Amino acid sequence: MTMVARTDGGGPAEHGREDADFLSSGLRCAAWLYRPVLAPPVAAVVMAHGFGAVRIARLEAYASRLRAAGYAVLLFDYRHFGDSDGEPRGLLDIGRQRDDWQAAVAHARSLPGIDPDRIILWGTSFSGGHAIATAARDPRIAAVVAQVPHVSGLASALAVPFAHSLRLTALGLRDELGSRLGRSPRYVPSLGAPGDLAALTSSDAMEGHAILRMDHPDREWSDHVAARIVLRVPFYSPGWAAGRVRCPLLIQATRDDEVTPARAAQRAARRAPRGELQLYDGGHFAPYAGELFERMVAGQVAFLVRTVPPGRPS
Repeated sequence: MTMVARTDGGGPAEHGREDADFLSSGLRCAAWLYRPVLAPPVAAVVMAHGFGAVRIARLEAYASRLRAAGYAVLLFDYRHFGDSDGEPRGLLDIGRQRDDWQAAVAHARSLPGIDPDRIILWGTSFSGGHAIATAARDPRIAAVVAQVPHVSGLASALAVPFAHSLRLTALGLRDELGSRLGRSPRYVPSLGAPGDLAALTSSDAMEGHAILRMDHPDREWSDHVAARIVLRVPFYSPGWAAGRVRCPLLIQATRDDEVTPARAAQRAARRAPRGELQLYDGGHFAPYAGELFERMVAGQVAFLVRTVPPGRPS
């Protein structure tokens, strides 16, 4: 079985970027801090990837754009993934990932030059749901950007053919039972084409797989996750927490999304007291590159500049 490998962290650091690791429940989360060319204190964006993905999978592109707009950015890998610590590798645990978000926010607030009352959360796909849930629990969060977010476990589950769900459930049950007996995880690919035995399947998944790896074609990381997570995703609906998010919340959805359906995202945006929705043509992986990336990141920057200006408040 292919294990989930740590990325090597090699290569020269991007200008304006520094290592900023932090601890979550005693384990190291690898992080980068992007500092803008603005007089402190500045607003900071806390950012992490979606289902089974790592920070070098196109998130550097978003972080660089936000830095250019004047924001500091703390971009991190979850425990058990990427450059972060944690065994077994590839363990996608919802509670642990949400703990990592809380630890990342606390770390960002502690950093010199960062305004602790202007912390913004940025999530995509599965982490978009985490960002909403985290903001619902932390009234100090200044704004949230949730791109093609997972907001409804039921909506995502109903988008999957029944026969495929049965195959995934059987594998998830074997992994769950094995974990209770102290066995190593049974893994399942994070992404697959329709008909593949993978946690997330869609007609644009293989194109998305290539896009997520485009910035680092020579870097290897496995996209497998411990299969027990498929038992929990249908019951994870952070969109219900949107009603408790008091800060501005931007949800960006795509009309042809086969992974996180747009209708669920629209409902979450309406539920939020200060929710805004931007709806685009395209599938789940279209936002990560090309014209749609340009349009959506421009929408994110415009929303943030309007609601949480990056520099010193007047």
